[in-house]
Amino acid sequence: MVESTNETVNISSNNQVNLPIKALVEIALARGEGELAANQALVVKTGTRTGRSPKDRFIVRDEITDTQVDWNTINQPISPERMDTLWQKALRYLESKEAYFTSYLKVGAHETLGVPVKVMTELAWHHLFAHVLFIRPEHPAVTNEVHQWTILSTPGYKTDPASDGVNSDAAVILDFSKRRILICGTYYAGEMKKAMFSVLNFILPQHDILPMHCAANAGKESDTALFFGLSGTGKTTLSADPERFLIGDDEHGWGEEGIFNFEGGCYAKCIDLSQEREPLIWNAIRYGSVIENVVLNPDTKVPDYTNASLTQNTRAAYPREFISQRIENNRGKPPHSVLFLTCDLYGVLPPVARLTPEQAAYYFLSGYTALVGSTEAGQGSGIKPTFSTCFGAPFFPRPPSVYADLLMKRLHHSGAQVYLVNTGWTGGAHGEGGQRFSIPTTRAVVTAIVNGKLKEVEYEKIPGFNLDIPKEVPGVESTLLNPRKTWSHQDAYDASTRTLISQFIENFKRFTVSDVIKNAGPTLN
Repeated sequence: MVESTNETVNISSNNQVNLPIKALVEIALARGEGELAANQALVVKTGTRTGRSPKDRFIVRDEITDTQVDWNTINQPISPERMDTLWQKALRYLESKEAYFTSYLKVGAHETLGVPVKVMTELAWHHLFAHVLFIRPEHPAVTNEVHQWTILSTPGYKTDPASDGVNSDAAVILDFSKRRILICGTYYAGEMKKAMFSVLNFILPQHDILPMHCAANAGKESDTALFFGLSGTGKTTLSADPERFLIGDDEHGWGEEGIFNFEGGCYAKCIDLSQEREPLIWNAIRYGSVIENVVLNPDTKVPDYTNASLTQNTRAAYPREFISQRIENNRGKPPHSVLFLTCDLYGVLPPVARLTPEQAAYYFLSGYTALVGSTEAGQGSGIKPTFSTCFGAPFFPRPPSVYADLLMKRLHHSGAQVYLVNTGWTGGAHGEGGQRFSIPTTRAVVTAIVNGKLKEVEYEKIPGFNLDIPKEVPGVESTLLNPRKTWSHQDAYDASTRTLISQFIENFKRFTVSDVIKNAGPTLN
């Protein structure tokens, strides 16, 4: 029995079903899985894996996936027999525990395409994480539903590469035929979230829905904006706008009728989190939230968000309800504005550029940014450039052209304007005299986009990237708008530009697309 001042939680039963937040927090504390911070959030550590383990991720190769999955080093195949054996081992391990946890949740705020998911976890804090991040039905089912998926999370069960046919002592395996996900050997809870994201990314294109790695918010006139980007580019920060209403911070679907959030919570990066710059996120981190790998002051228990001694990828998971300014039904109208957030460490991209539909397809497929405090285990704390297809290559099982074609279709149908927004460096490259754009500057750019101001200004074209850039943006110094003019040595800018353009061209060689999309990219002439 775990005693509390207000409630008694019984954990004598082996399987604890549909426990509320309070019970899960108390059990996690009683079992030593974490501690409360001064703001009352549950603080946990994930051990050696402080991010996802892409080398340990597999998809069962069978008649459903054989010709539909883009098999590569990200989408690694594993046999149904291997999965069956591992599943039974992990399930026996879980059921041998004194207590484990089960909840019936949902992913996808769509009336007909939402996916019910049964979550089974070894740890109470992992269950709290799932409870926070997934959608919580008003009346959760306690029996298996048609089309229900099952997540089995057993971080304490380690795999054996030699006998289990995997790559290490951890594995993340997606099985589309039996609608199940096995996650074992890793304490990083984000694997659950991203595994279900990958599931919807495979399923939804069959229903003419574009799944997206993006945040979304809406204004008072229901004008929806989408924010694409990898971790560290500003999706969560910029979508949590005090002047607008949050739909979601990371995963959405876009169909003919509008967009919908996949999740019921948010998963914000915490490194250098500031109450002044990010008040909505700061205030959302409270009792019922989970903080991963954030160091606490030993005396005051106040989180030190500047401390990256455990990882740059510090995180906070909190329910959407903790954001007061949100769209209640978790859905939105077709977007007016689409923002591709890129963190350019070369300092040669403009703070904002207007894209044609063909350029949008090019930059969507390219997915250029910098890895800043990577979400992947083993990447370290350095910063380096990357090209991640669809701004989220690790999560999209189908061939890239499937998602690019759907993007073009949705843009054509909605008439949404796409902008490339650089949240990275200006005036020089990272580590070579450049400065990163401030959050207030980027917020001013975003405000001008979502308010329609950038549709009213004059544009000019910058060579090389062949991008249209505004000559003025309300609230932004005009000297920042043309990247070449921010460098003290133009020859150095030209050299860095050639370097990045060459990388774009080389990366894009792997795509088979129409000439009109291929020619929409940057050129060296």
